[in-house]
Amino acid sequence: MDPRYMVSFDSESGPRLQTDILVIGSGDAGLRAAIEAAKSYKVTVITKGDIKDSSTAHAQGGIAVALSEEDTINSHVEDTLMAGDGLCNEAAVREMVREGIDRVKELIEWGAHFDSENGKLSFGLEAAHRRRRIIHARGDATGEETQNVLVQRAANTPNIELIKHTFAIDLITIDDRCCGCVALFPDGQIGCIFAQAVILASGGLGQIYKYTSNPDVATGDGYAMAYRAGCVLTDMEFVQFHPTVMCLHGAPRFLISEAVRGEGAILINSKGERFMPRYDPRAELAPRDIVSRAVWIEMHRTKNECVYLDVTHLDPEFVKRRFPTIYRACSEMGLNITTDLIPVQTAAHFMMGGVKTDLRSATSLKGLFACGEVACTGVHGANRLASNSLLEGLVFGKRAGSTATRFVAENGIELDRIKVSWHKTKPEGEIEVEKAIEEIRDLMWGAAGIIRDGPTMQRVLEYLNGLNYTPRDMKREAFELCNMLRNSRLILHAALRRTESRGTHFRSDFPEKDEVNWRKHICIQRENGEVKLRCCPK
Repeated sequence: MDPRYMVSFDSESGPRLQTDILVIGSGDAGLRAAIEAAKSYKVTVITKGDIKDSSTAHAQGGIAVALSEEDTINSHVEDTLMAGDGLCNEAAVREMVREGIDRVKELIEWGAHFDSENGKLSFGLEAAHRRRRIIHARGDATGEETQNVLVQRAANTPNIELIKHTFAIDLITIDDRCCGCVALFPDGQIGCIFAQAVILASGGLGQIYKYTSNPDVATGDGYAMAYRAGCVLTDMEFVQFHPTVMCLHGAPRFLISEAVRGEGAILINSKGERFMPRYDPRAELAPRDIVSRAVWIEMHRTKNECVYLDVTHLDPEFVKRRFPTIYRACSEMGLNITTDLIPVQTAAHFMMGGVKTDLRSATSLKGLFACGEVACTGVHGANRLASNSLLEGLVFGKRAGSTATRFVAENGIELDRIKVSWHKTKPEGEIEVEKAIEEIRDLMWGAAGIIRDGPTMQRVLEYLNGLNYTPRDMKREAFELCNMLRNSRLILHAALRRTESRGTHFRSDFPEKDEVNWRKHICIQRENGEVKLRCCPK
């Protein structure tokens, strides 16, 4: 049985902070939510690392937006729905694409500098897009540009307080309402942050996998917090793997943007053969799930640990100008990508599922709103279309801020009067946290990676269910370990339930898509300390 809270705490004895609206996370979704909410209320943004430690800052490709003269909202919607493989919420997709145009224009008004030519925005092409609609900054530094502009805007907004190195351990609920979080403060103390409303924008969970493009902070804390608080989560089986992440011994896993293939790069195996045309007529521009599986199969077929991305046929000056970040990073690793092949493999990249929200970013828990990767807004379905993530964060971040503002206006409570405590039996023994994390990552890569099967997933789930990781040291890493274990179990539960292959969820024992029985979602919720799954209509 899962405990409601991970740690003992007492709001009367530890540090206590109060704010109107608490935002957990400082990526593009969290900051856009904070900026919106601060128009009416005091907002506190907490992040477990530095303010700029988020997946937003690592996004290379760009922002998909229907702004070019050759593009239309309907075309962008259709491409998104096609990539989502039958499970997108079309209303949410249409809202994101339509409103996204205003959010991008707003970002430009706030100082974002996107690449242009002859006074007009430059648009790139990425996989599964039928038209050039990806705007980018400094070639391949779009996420960093977006993050910098939003951080500056938030820092200059009087009602926003940014607090770094503060780890949200658990959401506090009283009478089925979320009113803050238990937090680990920089000085090592456990305390409470109380708020009229909470916006969860804590990012993804790629670090539960052995190989990932995600930053170190992406341990999925928000999913686990929301689950323990009784929130409904959905689509947890749909984890997207990126097909081209640097694979070089002694070097960090470094993302090679989808945009590189959009500009003409090709994939070849260790025998020098171009292989993507054998898997899909769109070749390198097929959706990510198809390309990732093709890369995985070729690696195993040729008994090699990687395949290769080839840009040597492109103009060297164009490559340097269009992809300066990638060119520089590869150069530091001893590769000149204008003359050398880039060794790449697949890696965990993005979670399509998460905390279930409506079109206004409200969750199933009163007082809790969610946006960004931690939320499941319905726009990605079974497979995210490239470069829709920053757009989703901006659109639904603003909506979360606006909806939370209205909620507080209509449902105000006296925070001074709140008293809450939780006491747990102190765990015995020691856990080697780093070793335990590596074990989870290895197991998840083997059992719930690109190609899955029921017996392996069942065996790993039973093993993980037998582990009882309870934080013994009040350190961030110990809490992250517990969250990673919880998220791994949730993914395996959902992946075992879905007996078909769809989007990023591919089962070798059920290799076909089942439109009759599985054009629906799997919802997960904690009830009486146990995992409860149910199927929800599309």
